[in-house]
Amino acid sequence: MKVLKIGAVWCNGCNVMRPRWKEIETELPWLQTEYVEYDNAPEVVAKYGLDEGTLPTFIFLDKTGVEIDRKSGEIEKSDLVKLVEEYKDR
Repeated sequence: MKVLKIGAVWCNGCNVMRPRWKEIETELPWLQTEYVEYDNAPEVVAKYGLDEGTLPTFIFLDKTGVEIDRKSGEIEKSDLVKLVEEYKDR
């Protein structure tokens, strides 16, 4: 399982989420994540149908790269950890 974290430097919600994800990644070193800068990745934005109003977006992918789930906005750390644990073996 991998999490794509799509955000932008100008996005307030993205700036709130960065330290939350940093904590999660420190606590769960096995977790694979990838940050994608919205303004620098038009192919990712198009592939996942994103726009500025959906940021930040977190896309949970299974081991084959297929989307399992997607969340947008400011999400509590505990809720993210629950999702990661739920999807970790997929």
